[in-house]
Amino acid sequence: MAKVPATAITPTRSEDYAEWYQQAVRAADMAEASPVRGCMVIKPWGYSFWENIQRDLDRMFKATGHVNAYFPIFIPKSFLEREAEHVEGFAKECAVVTHHRLEAGPDGGLIPAGELEEPLVVRPTSETIIGAMYAKWVQSYRDLPILINQWGNVVRWEMRTRLFLRTAEFLWQEGHTAHETEAEAREETRRMLEVYREFAEDYLAIPVLTGVKTSNQRFPGAVETLCIEAMMQDRKALQSGTSHFLGQNFAKASGIRYQSRAGREEYAWTTSWGFSTRMIGGAVMAHGDDDGVVMPPRLSPAHAVILPVFRGEEERQSSIAYAEGIAGDLRRRLTAWGGPVEVIVDRRDMNAGEKGWEWVKKGIPLRVEVGPRDIGKNAVFVARRDRGPKEKYGQGRDEFIAAVPALLKEMQDGMFARAAAYQAENTRDLDDLDAFRAFFTPENPEKPEIHGGFAMSHWCGDEACEGKVTAELSAAIRCVPFNHEATGPGKCVVCGKPSKGRVPFAKAY
Repeated sequence: MAKVPATAITPTRSEDYAEWYQQAVRAADMAEASPVRGCMVIKPWGYSFWENIQRDLDRMFKATGHVNAYFPIFIPKSFLEREAEHVEGFAKECAVVTHHRLEAGPDGGLIPAGELEEPLVVRPTSETIIGAMYAKWVQSYRDLPILINQWGNVVRWEMRTRLFLRTAEFLWQEGHTAHETEAEAREETRRMLEVYREFAEDYLAIPVLTGVKTSNQRFPGAVETLCIEAMMQDRKALQSGTSHFLGQNFAKASGIRYQSRAGREEYAWTTSWGFSTRMIGGAVMAHGDDDGVVMPPRLSPAHAVILPVFRGEEERQSSIAYAEGIAGDLRRRLTAWGGPVEVIVDRRDMNAGEKGWEWVKKGIPLRVEVGPRDIGKNAVFVARRDRGPKEKYGQGRDEFIAAVPALLKEMQDGMFARAAAYQAENTRDLDDLDAFRAFFTPENPEKPEIHGGFAMSHWCGDEACEGKVTAELSAAIRCVPFNHEATGPGKCVVCGKPSKGRVPFAKAY
C-alpha cells in the first residue's frame, strides 16, 4: 500500500526547494507553462493576485504625482543602438521582428514575407522609445518634470525559465521620468525605491534590504541603480524592485533637450524604475510552506472561503443559505486597510475535505466550515492558513464576523515578523575568508541543501574582489546599503584591503 504523503506538496522545501516551488505554484492553480517555450499562462487565482498588486502600487504612484500612459511594444533597432551600454546589456535577450506578414509556402505551410525596412525589437524595456517621445514633448524647463508610468509586458529571451521568477515574457510596470536638475532626478530615484520598500514590507509582508547596486550589476546605461533585496526560504536573495538614476545618458541618446531658465539649451535628467510579476514568485517563496502557498491577506485574491458541509439536498440548501448569509455580512465589513472583506462561497458538490485542501494549497487566509451542527449553534468552524491545516476552532457567528478585520491584520503582521526573523537568523557577520567560503558551500554540490544566507562582510570597493566571489561561490554583493558605513571600518573579506563598512553577499535568483 502506497504511503500517504504527510504534506500537500511533494517534495518538501527541505527535500528539493526548487521543485517544491514549481509544485506549489501549480497546486495553487496560479500559473502553468504555455505552448510557447519559456512563456507562462497566468491563471485567474494568480492574475487576481497581480491585479491587487497593480491596484495598490498604482494608487501609491499616483499619490506621488505620477500618471499612466502606454507606449508601443515594438522598438526600432536603431533606437536601442543610440545608447551603446544599453544595447550591449540587452542584445542577447532581444526578440526581433523582421517581417510583417505570412504567405503560403510551396509545401502548404506558412513562410514569413514582407521584410521590414528596419527590424523591430519587442521591448525588453522602454527607455529608448519613451525617450524619443519625451524629446518631442520637452522644449522648455516649463515642460518638466514628466512623471509617467506604464503598465505592460516585456520580452527578454530567457533560456532557463521558471514560473513567475524568470520567463521570456512577463508583466510589470515601468516608470520613466524626466527632470530639470540632477538633484530632482536623484530625489525621484530614492522616492520610488521607498515606494517599493513600503510595498514589499507593508503589503507583501516581505522584509527587504535597500541600497545601491555595484557597477557589476548596474542597469545597462544607468549612472546608479538602487534596489530592494529580499531573502527567500532557501536563503537566496531575490532582487525585488529597482530604481535607476540615468543621469543625462538617455537624454543625450534620445535628444531630450530643453531651454533652461538662463536661456541655455540643456539635456534633461531622467530616471526609470520597475516592479514585476516576479514578486508573485517572491511571495510564494518567502511565505509558502509544505502544504502550498500562503497568501499575505492584504493582497490575497480573497480573504476567506466559506465551505458548506452537507449530506443530501435538504442540508445542502440550508448550509449554502447559512454560508451566503455569513458572506454577505462579511462583505459589508472593511479590512484594516480600507477595502471590503472579499469572500468566496464554495458551492461545489464534492467532498468537504478535498475542497478544504484545495484552498489550503491556494493559500487563502481563512477557511470557514459551516454545516448543520454549526447552523444549530449559530456558529462557524475556522482555520487560519498561517497555522497548521488541522488546527481549527469553533466560534460564534457574529463574534467571528466582528473579529475578521483584526484577524486578517494579525495574520499579515505575523507573516512579516516570521519572514524578518528568518532573515535575521540567516544573516551572519563574516570576516574570515574560510568561514565565508564555508557559508556558501553546500555539503553535497550535486543536490544542494538549503544553505547560506546573507553574509555581511567587508568589501574594499574593488569590482575584482566581487568578481572572485561570484566566480568561485556563485555569490555576489546584493547592494551597498545606504547606511553601510555605520557598521564600522574593517578589512575586505577577499583581499584584506581597508573597507568602510559591511555589505550583504548572497546567492541569488
